[in-house]
Amino acid sequence: MEIIDIKKQFIETFGGSDEELRVFTSPGRVNLIGEHIDYCGGHVFPAALTMKTTIVARKRNDNIIRLKATDLDILVETTTQDMASLKGKLKWGDYQLGVAIELMKAGYDIVGCDLLYDDTTPHGGGLSSSAAIEVSTALMFATFSNEKKGIDSSVDMIEMAKLSQLAEHNFIEVNCGIMDQFASAMGKKDHAIFLNCSNLDFEHIPLELGDACLVLTNTNKKHSLGASKYNERRMECEEGLNALKTVLPGINELAEVSVEDFEAHKDVITNEITRKRIKHVVYECDRVLRSVSALKSGDIATFGQLMNQSHDSLRYDYEVTCDELDLLADEARKLSGVIGSRMTGAGFGGCTVSIVKKDAVPEFKEKLGKIYLETFGHPCDFYISEIGDGGREIK
Repeated sequence: MEIIDIKKQFIETFGGSDEELRVFTSPGRVNLIGEHIDYCGGHVFPAALTMKTTIVARKRNDNIIRLKATDLDILVETTTQDMASLKGKLKWGDYQLGVAIELMKAGYDIVGCDLLYDDTTPHGGGLSSSAAIEVSTALMFATFSNEKKGIDSSVDMIEMAKLSQLAEHNFIEVNCGIMDQFASAMGKKDHAIFLNCSNLDFEHIPLELGDACLVLTNTNKKHSLGASKYNERRMECEEGLNALKTVLPGINELAEVSVEDFEAHKDVITNEITRKRIKHVVYECDRVLRSVSALKSGDIATFGQLMNQSHDSLRYDYEVTCDELDLLADEARKLSGVIGSRMTGAGFGGCTVSIVKKDAVPEFKEKLGKIYLETFGHPCDFYISEIGDGGREIK
């Protein structure tokens, strides 16, 4: 929806005029490579999308918070004092309230407000619609809090990413890494983010694909991080890390383990499944570094090969793909003009990301869409993605 239409629906829902309405937005993200290593201290390589969450907001003179989405009939109403009591009881609105609670813990003075959300990032598509909601909400509440306190300064967007991550840990109970929220907060148009998840050092890398573009393909099989054994993978990584520490006592995170050290000491991980998980993490960390180097030198072909290797590792070693994702990646690689293709996001559904020559995109969509529909009986969706900016207020 256009902002003017969201504002119109806001007034229909909450009343009043559009004079005091504010607009905040934050994007979803695509991770180009570096999957399931952000919580292991690795480097990742996400980019913010132009698909986004947009909030039309208006302050209230009391402590009531009312939430609604443009495409849902649900209206959530609570107060700043009662938010925590709704944990686990909401069909929608938990990301927003979780963020508000974390901001309160951090010293922000949450104000009552009416909020209407419009999402263009597909939910459950592995493109971090949840991070888009969290970061836009954090920015909005922090801005209102600063104004209430008379603080005339910009909001620290890295802090907003950290508090959004805490909301997932404490209110949603998904022990996610920082990548999604950081990319949503700190994205830059036409750039990817080379992010060190252990210390949040980052560099914006120009994403110059020449005569190619990014194509996202949605399986339309929604994933749930809790149901997809996300937390189980984190525990397996901890188990492997503890085993490696017995022979590499100086390491604190798996990302510090080189390919050479892993190959020399992998037998200390006696559980074969855990060893496969650690293999993915170690080699994926290495692939990210090689990918950034390839892109800086304009070597798109090598980057595409590394994307393919990443998907295979996620499929066979980390085991977080699914039949739908594997078919999309496998069949994409057979098509002319495809430089690389892999799943993106947590897995078990969601999207693949492919680098495709622009003149090959129509054939890519036609042939891949046809075989997917014939195989699974329902269509996949395609998005020709642009890389956009991170969270901000639209004035």
